[in-house]
Amino acid sequence: MNIGAWIVLIVIVISALVVLLYKRPQKKIVLPTGYKNLLLLHVGFYRSLNDEEKIRFEEELKEFLGYVRVNGVDTSVEAVDRLLVAASAVIPIFGFNGWKYNNLREVLLYPASFDKEKFLLQSNERNTLGMVGNGPMQRVMILSKTALREGFANEMGKENTGIHEFVHLLDKEDGDVDGLPETLLDRKYTTAWIQLVNENIKVINEGNSDINTYGATNKAEFFAVAAEYFFKRPDLFKERHEALFNMMIQIFNQSPAAPLITENS
Repeated sequence: MNIGAWIVLIVIVISALVVLLYKRPQKKIVLPTGYKNLLLLHVGFYRSLNDEEKIRFEEELKEFLGYVRVNGVDTSVEAVDRLLVAASAVIPIFGFNGWKYNNLREVLLYPASFDKEKFLLQSNERNTLGMVGNGPMQRVMILSKTALREGFANEMGKENTGIHEFVHLLDKEDGDVDGLPETLLDRKYTTAWIQLVNENIKVINEGNSDINTYGATNKAEFFAVAAEYFFKRPDLFKERHEALFNMMIQIFNQSPAAPLITENS
């Protein structure tokens, strides 16, 4: 057999293998027993959805958990933790069918706050609740399990660490975590968005805003903090920050319903 024939044969074999691998059924992700009750109990965003939307939310949880691992570091990972991580991921992208976090492969849960420079649990600089990794930690997110749970437990509040970090990840889609989510925001709204961010950071620094003061750190943190507020308390956010609320609708392609608060909140 000459070289040309060998090359043709090799190409045919490789093509056949690619087809077989492509058609190989993917592992089916099964949500934990009692997941509906866990979601109804812990996730206000889920409770506010209609029946059809709830089904789609559940499917997107499965999709996320099918390609992102959730592992604990010096802590156990319970069913509710996996659901809350997945919910944190799905809520910001619920307006985009089929969205995948291509820049994430693993979420590490630490028991509490940690040192963001050395990723240590025992440190004098142990004050970080969540972060999106870079360099050797590229495609990894770290979350405090305590903060993750508290973000969903306090439904009257405006903070949610899980949502905050996944919004940073969305911001990073265009290459920079800079508070300008170019992958999500239509270019025609860019100037208006930047102006709103600058104006609101100024108001926060003047002490005249109910937006978390951490949002004045920089534009990236403002975007993540404002997004937490938008998804946790859209009713209050719209009432007090209507221009920001309307811009968030453009960014996330959705308008969250007012949360259905449980008796335990």
